[in-house]
This record gives sequence, C-alpha cells and structure tokens, in this order.
Amino acid sequence: MKIIGLTGSIGMGKSTAAAAFRRAGVAVFDADRTVRALQAPHGAAVPAIAALAPGAVHDGGVIDRAALRAAVVADPALMAGLEAIMHPLVRRAQARFLAGARARRCRWVVLDVPLLLEGRGWRQCDLVVVVSAPHAVQMQRVRSRRSMSEHEAAALIARQMPDADKRRRADLVVRTGLSRAHGLRQIRRLLARLHEEGRR
Repeated sequence: MKIIGLTGSIGMGKSTAAAAFRRAGVAVFDADRTVRALQAPHGAAVPAIAALAPGAVHDGGVIDRAALRAAVVADPALMAGLEAIMHPLVRRAQARFLAGARARRCRWVVLDVPLLLEGRGWRQCDLVVVVSAPHAVQMQRVRSRRSMSEHEAAALIARQMPDADKRRRADLVVRTGLSRAHGLRQIRRLLARLHEEGRR
C-alpha cells in the first residue's frame, strides 16, 4: 500500500483536493476531522483538556473554545500541553486508519494532515502533495470564510510554515489559484498516473 501525504496552509484548497480523492474512491484520513471528534462533547481528549485548562470545559463535558483560546493567549505554555494531549491521540487514530486500509488491501490512501511537514508524518509517505495558491488568493479565501480582518488573516497565516517552504519539500504541488477546475484537473492527472503505475 502506498501513502499520499496531502498538506497545505489554510485557504489553499486542501479540503477540495481531499474531496476529489474521496470521489475517486481513495480512502482519506482527515486529521482535522479526527481532532474535532476527539474534542467533541465527551470526546476522548476532553478529560485531559479539562485537567489542563479547567475553566475551558463545562461540567457537561463540552469544551468552551473561546475560553480555551483565551487561556492559551494568557499562558502560551498551554499550547504545548494541548499538543501533548492531541498528537498521540491523532497518531493512534491514523494508525488504526492505515491498519484498516491494509486489511482492505487498498492500493493507495491519503493522509490529509495540515502539519504533515512540520512534524515527522511525511516520513511514512511515498508521495507528498502540497496544495498552494498565491498569497492574495489565500488572504481573500481566509478573510471571506472566517469573516476576519486583513490583519487577523495575515496573523493566522504567519503562524504557519511558509507556503514556499512547503512547496520546496513537495513531490507534487497542486496549484489552486487559477480555478477550482484547474486544481481538480491536476488531481485527476495524478490519479491517472498512479493507476498507470499500479498496472505495471
């Protein structure tokens, strides 16, 4: 089984690319969705988060995200604690996904992981795909989808690995700045190439 690592900064079109893989029948592990499930009411991560930041979790086992963000701003060291809680849980979920895919004899799978290149996850991938768009397009997407000011969007983007660094480390860059259709054509070409390689 071959593993495609899919990553890209916020507003670059990674979710659209992941959806294209799913429509083509490729199994996709969605790290963001996994995090949301772990942090959902009574999710597996909630007790540890409550112990780390008691004021950020209500008695009903529901995380108050605004309170959690405020706690992290007030004490940046909390972010390391949150990562120490979440990362092992996400890695275990990913390992279960890969084991299930191998059991089903999948030829290819996709790991949709925003921080793939920031950590060591890329090392287990046979191919790293980075989704990229020009900065102006990224800014417009982030601002429109999250109702942010230009300053807020720029600050959010600045916290991530620069797009240029991600592109340098990619085996394939999917350009999404021209149009959605243009980006999807690149995904289809990749899938066609993988199918052709699989027949050899």
